[in-house]
Amino acid sequence: MTRPVTVLPSLLSADFARLGDEVARCAAAGAKAIHVDVMDGHFVPNITIGPLVVAALRPLTDLQLDVHLMISRPEPYIEAFRRAGADRLYIHVEAVGPRDINRAIDALIASGAEPGLAFNPDTDPLMWLPAIDRVAAVMIMTVYPGFGGQDFIAATRPRIQALRAARPQLPIQVDGGINRATAAMVVGDGADHLVAGNAFFTDPDPAAFLAWAEALGGRA
Repeated sequence: MTRPVTVLPSLLSADFARLGDEVARCAAAGAKAIHVDVMDGHFVPNITIGPLVVAALRPLTDLQLDVHLMISRPEPYIEAFRRAGADRLYIHVEAVGPRDINRAIDALIASGAEPGLAFNPDTDPLMWLPAIDRVAAVMIMTVYPGFGGQDFIAATRPRIQALRAARPQLPIQVDGGINRATAAMVVGDGADHLVAGNAFFTDPDPAAFLAWAEALGGRA
């Protein structure tokens, strides 16, 4: 079955001194969306950007801003990132927990952003199906969140396969270690949105990489 595949360049691998130019480079290569990693130094050990940077990027592009909140307390910041221009917001189930997951999803929906749930490599998405059924998309981390440039964790592939089997129409995004060696594998497993950082920004021809990866959907 053919399935459209979208590549989202991750700004975590961009030149932070030239973010405006890097966003323009994504658009010139044919990207439809840009992935923005937000880290707080608590949920993950690194610290990246906040709503002010997203707000600065918003006037520079019409591309969808796909914002990944790797933060320990996402609820108080959902509205701020939405006002800054986030089109889709992912929160981590591990940061919220089962007791508060529905309240957090309510906040995502109320913000007007497309709601998404993210899962660490060790988390089984099938244990969260009632919550998944309330959101627009899920993201399975294929590395441990917090740093770019990590190696793909092959043990996450059965999770992608199982979720695709359980929810055939669900948009599944994967994030971590996606390159020419791993993109075809995860598309075959059922992923249709691929976050690519180093593979996109270090490729001598990012447009060719993006076109190659998105063509994988015709072979799925």
